[in-house]
Amino acid sequence: MSAVAISIHQGKTGRMRPLNVLRDRSAVADLLALCFRGTMEGEAHFLNQAVTTPGGGSVPLFGYVWEENGKVIGNVSLIPFNHKGQKTILIANVAVHPDHRRRGIACSLTERAVRHAHQRHVDSVWLHVRDDNPSVIKMYTELGFRERTRRTYWQAVPGLHATQQDVGFTISPRQAHFWPQQRAWLERIYPDELSWYRSPNWDVLSPGIWNWLYRLFVDYDVRQWAALKDGRLQGVLAWLPTYRAADLLWVAIALDADGDALTTLLLHARRHLAHRRALSVEYPGGQAVEAFLAAGFSSQRTLIWMRADGAT
Repeated sequence: MSAVAISIHQGKTGRMRPLNVLRDRSAVADLLALCFRGTMEGEAHFLNQAVTTPGGGSVPLFGYVWEENGKVIGNVSLIPFNHKGQKTILIANVAVHPDHRRRGIACSLTERAVRHAHQRHVDSVWLHVRDDNPSVIKMYTELGFRERTRRTYWQAVPGLHATQQDVGFTISPRQAHFWPQQRAWLERIYPDELSWYRSPNWDVLSPGIWNWLYRLFVDYDVRQWAALKDGRLQGVLAWLPTYRAADLLWVAIALDADGDALTTLLLHARRHLAHRRALSVEYPGGQAVEAFLAAGFSSQRTLIWMRADGAT
């Protein structure tokens, strides 16, 4: 694909061209580190020459850069996913050097990424943005993206020994007969609409001798706890070790659960996993905030997931 020259303010021109991984890798990595210092939008997608997907595989990194005077000052990445026969592209790493912002570069790069996706007849085009970035949210909205969901990423505060008074819960290992209800709650909290991006194989959590033998064979440690009150199941918390900086906890809880059920489960997990790495949870934005805070978790970021209008 040939490069595109686009006029911008003050008579200068910028050159948009496809990413050349071998040539641009270092420049783009430096640009992302500068633009997302301390946050990386929670998704440092630029990993050498490939992107590591949630399933553990990798795909070639593709995208576009904006070049001016021989320097890369803008970037957009396109990351393909194929889930249940549906092709999805995630637009990520939209970044412009601070000295060159408010000139329409980010908008042009995003527009080109959307065209690229549609030319390849994908089923849906997604991106995410922090909820504290209103100008970028406005830009994406004007480009035809609409909010679909918000996800907050919580992380246990290191060294905090949170305690809670007895509030009448019984915490026990997850029983096999709890699984159907647990799965239904998981599917509500972690909806299928985003399962192409990040969702564990729920079968790993299911009971049964074959799953137990599989976990034993691959040395995959999974722990699950159930919270009951007055004999009624309130929720289940599952711990799955990962290769990320923090292990993940997966919450399955009733809509009408006692308000302290989630806090109690989180505190229990913290006590029993104190020797592990940091613990993190992804949860619907704006929900159960007090429960997470009471359990000693801190909100890292809330991402707004947006899908392009017209996508199926």
